[in-house]
Amino acid sequence: MQQSLNPWIARPATADGAETATPEAHVPPAAVISAPLRGMVEPDAADRLASRTVSGSAALWVTGAHGGSGESRTADLIGGARVTGHCWPVLQDGSKPRVLLVCRADVRGLTAAQSALTQWASGAAPAVDLLGLAILADAPGKTPKPLRDFAAIVGGGAPRFWTLPWVEAWRHGNSTTAPPAREFQRFVTDLAVLATDTSPGTTN
Repeated sequence: MQQSLNPWIARPATADGAETATPEAHVPPAAVISAPLRGMVEPDAADRLASRTVSGSAALWVTGAHGGSGESRTADLIGGARVTGHCWPVLQDGSKPRVLLVCRADVRGLTAAQSALTQWASGAAPAVDLLGLAILADAPGKTPKPLRDFAAIVGGGAPRFWTLPWVEAWRHGNSTTAPPAREFQRFVTDLAVLATDTSPGTTN
């Protein structure tokens, strides 16, 4: 997975010189960018995600950058998440929704995510608290290097990004539990923290 905690943190030593692990609260990756960027050119109208007013509430809104992005699958993994039907969500009360953008790791999916992120960064999208981009593998096996490189470029335009492996079981069933892969476990933990963060400067 692209995002991870720093593994090179020294553990405190005890009085006799032995090291001991200190449990810490999970801290998700810090945002690289957190708001639209001045001077960013918005994409053509045909390349923008639509927006729609959604009813009710959610801890997190999951927005697919394209059809087949894994929007529903991803929302099923995260408590309190709801899908937006491949549209930027607009809340009826005027508050700013927390959003996770998702796409597949093929050229079509990454290009769609790039357009959506450009739309957000240019200020052409509705006001949302974009938490990041999840890039889901589009096929079993290792992703070809050109696609991995493209994913890194696209993900660099999001506040945070996670790359998630292929889940064969999803082809055969409707499981809504997180796959055992550590990438998914960390991703779900990250989003659970981010979606409930009430520190100063965050929106509810």
